[in-house]
Amino acid sequence: MKRHAMPKLSSSGELVLAEYGQTLLKHEDLAPTIIRNYLSNIRHFMVWYESHLDNEVQIFTPQTVTTPDLTRYSAYLQTDQRQRTSSVNRSLIRLKRYFGWALKCRIIYYDPSAPVKLVEQEDIAPRHLDNQEVQAMVATVTKQGTLRDHVLIVLLLHIGLRAREICRLRRDQLKLGKRSGTLEVIGKRNKYREVPLNITARKALEEYLPTLPAGTSFLVPSTNKREKALSERALGYIVKKYASSAKLPDVSLHDLRHRFGYRMAESVPLHRLAQIMGHVSLDTTKIYI
Repeated sequence: MKRHAMPKLSSSGELVLAEYGQTLLKHEDLAPTIIRNYLSNIRHFMVWYESHLDNEVQIFTPQTVTTPDLTRYSAYLQTDQRQRTSSVNRSLIRLKRYFGWALKCRIIYYDPSAPVKLVEQEDIAPRHLDNQEVQAMVATVTKQGTLRDHVLIVLLLHIGLRAREICRLRRDQLKLGKRSGTLEVIGKRNKYREVPLNITARKALEEYLPTLPAGTSFLVPSTNKREKALSERALGYIVKKYASSAKLPDVSLHDLRHRFGYRMAESVPLHRLAQIMGHVSLDTTKIYI
């Protein structure tokens, strides 16, 4: 749901936010888009704090925030803004991370977010693309798209990479043999894993690779600049574009990764699937069974 317009953040709040932003940039392995989303959530709380509470100073400082303040903010997101449970919890988790950092840096001497509980929600399995939807998607990109777009859709469906991982792939991370192939993937927190390529992915890559200009570093570069990686936003747009043309308007980039997870869970042991998909916990992989 679209958020209502809120007042601007005070200059003091901007300084606090900028300091945390520098910390995320320097010390966390997060994509720029993720950092922007983190800061957006925290800014939203700061602005709400300055405009909705009867503060004497009317400016945000982490030292003056209390647990009831955060509890009221959670209720505000649910009732006034009518945000989904997942969105509310995402905001709360990011605020907990911020206050945890502030405590570690001794900016505050107790964490007001620690007692705040996340909103309970039912576990909902990810969308399960059926065979007809997959065929429609592939047929559309084959007919209307470029070889680059085609290989992107195929890799998402048959390799199950995250958006950030596929955008960062370099040509030297691809190992193709006559009857086998792997991708060397650097995932979350710079964790290395090897992902096997099935015959469909190998054929798509074999057709696509000769079209790349000599000296191109990235496996799927930006259209206009061969030495620039495709952005996650552009990848999301590509998926939406062909999904819409295939009359599948509710299909997202993540749905293609989930399709891979569901399909592989039918024949691959859970621990192996977790390795392939780069999951730290088996609990994450269990959603596919």
